[in-house]
Amino acid sequence: MLKRFVSYYKPHLFLFILDMLASLLISVVGMVYPVMTNRMLNQYIPNREYRSIIIAGSAVLGLYAVRMLLRYFVQYQGHMVGTRMQAQMRRELFAHLEELPFSFFDSHETGAIMSRLTGDLFEVSELAHHGPENILTSSVMIVLSFGYLCSIDVPLTLIIFICAPILVSVSVPLRKKMRKAFTERREANARINAAVESSVTGIRVTKAYVNSETEKQKFESGNDAFVRASAHSYKAMGIFHSSTSFVTDVFNVFILIAGGLFLYSGRINFGEYSTFIVSVNLFISPVQTLIAFMEQWQNGVTGFRRFAEIMDIPAEEDAPGAAELTDLSGDIALENVTFAYDGTDGRDALENISLTVPGGSRVALVGPSGGGKTTICHLIPAFYRLEPGCGRITIGGTDVAGVTLGSLRRGIGIVQQDVFLFSGSVADNIRYGRPDATDDEVVRAAKAAKIHDFIMTLPDGYSTDIGERGVRLSGGQKQRLSIARLFLKDPRILILDEATSALDNTTELQIQQALDELSVGRTTIVVAHRLSTIRNADRIFVIDSGRVAESGTHAELLSAGGKYAELHRISTVTA
Repeated sequence: MLKRFVSYYKPHLFLFILDMLASLLISVVGMVYPVMTNRMLNQYIPNREYRSIIIAGSAVLGLYAVRMLLRYFVQYQGHMVGTRMQAQMRRELFAHLEELPFSFFDSHETGAIMSRLTGDLFEVSELAHHGPENILTSSVMIVLSFGYLCSIDVPLTLIIFICAPILVSVSVPLRKKMRKAFTERREANARINAAVESSVTGIRVTKAYVNSETEKQKFESGNDAFVRASAHSYKAMGIFHSSTSFVTDVFNVFILIAGGLFLYSGRINFGEYSTFIVSVNLFISPVQTLIAFMEQWQNGVTGFRRFAEIMDIPAEEDAPGAAELTDLSGDIALENVTFAYDGTDGRDALENISLTVPGGSRVALVGPSGGGKTTICHLIPAFYRLEPGCGRITIGGTDVAGVTLGSLRRGIGIVQQDVFLFSGSVADNIRYGRPDATDDEVVRAAKAAKIHDFIMTLPDGYSTDIGERGVRLSGGQKQRLSIARLFLKDPRILILDEATSALDNTTELQIQQALDELSVGRTTIVVAHRLSTIRNADRIFVIDSGRVAESGTHAELLSAGGKYAELHRISTVTA
């Protein structure tokens, strides 16, 4: 873990070295005052060396001015080293998140992920800057101050030094408890972030159902858990700091008593005693700094460990020797496919299912909710991988498990009931279908999706900001934008997963016309509850409990009098 953390210093090594040198010089300058104090008390003042007193004071002042500039450099550029490391880690983490499989996001809440991208990495950046600086300067100060105190009186110095092992023996076990407590606190904070993200995203639903009190209770539950975890961590921190501070306070008591006895016996003079009292802080202060650093160390290590946990999750990768899939016009076939989602206790979403979608045809999947229709739509573009021995999915006879994910997904377009639009302009969201598209191509796609006229009524036309997740648009307008995005992408395979089920009849008819135009010449798979929208499909598969219950044309299935006929009867009654 340490080697992995240190590797992030490499791109900033020159600036880091300068930061460490500046910190080192700050420590060295800190030794000047007690040295000059010793000279003043034992030489310049007793001998009435007026000129030397002025020169020494001026020299110290000049060195302090230099130390001011060095501290400015350390505070500014030193923190920038940590910030740049944080930015690099955040960049890597975000890039890795983009490469993770769907299954990761099924089990990780957005707010918890955001907590790792922001709060955790901030603590890491603080450790990156202050950690080496505190360790270097404190270590140097301990060595130099020990040597200097020994030059005044060795036995008196050893009395202080003997207390160091006591401090270590107290710190180590308490530090372990504090690390565990801070880990729990950070996890509780991540849960709060997740709850807030969920509540804010669903605020319109909350208001519609007048459930603000419910959301407050849910938040309060997480908030109380955070308070309890914080109380635990701060209790551990309080025990740690109070215990270690007591040990360092004992240092001063020992010096006060031992130094007084040494002075009384004539072993040292008053000037040496006064200098020792002043100088002993040179030894105690860096020890206290290292003790205080333990808290920051725990925060930073915990944050980096949580960062590494996600980075160590295997990214979604192409299979070894995967080839580009250049032709997606062939038949799509599921052959004896069995699939179960993670965390479902082994319950199969699909069980030994086989079906074929002829290339260029329009096929519909119908059936009760939870039957496996959406799972089929997710498996075709390989959003989820099939386990070995659980069947295979082919396009034009080529197993999708052996092709590159990029070439597979570039040829597949998906429209879902819950359309996701990004914050930004209308044009930005259409251009998401093909980022290198020209403005003219964007307009043509909008016209094909029959939304161009509406866009031109907006205040800034294609440059109009649509708000978070397209909040300023209606459901039908969102759907048309997503369809325009698909026209621009121009995929060979089209998957329409409940694309119009949430719309009113008039809007559905308009959207359906756009989808019909989009489907021309493409292999199209339609998932629908409204059977009226798929009566003209070339073939209809009834999916129930992860199996193909029956298949055929609309007329064939009606005459068979099976599940499809029952679904059709129910939809006719409720229409």
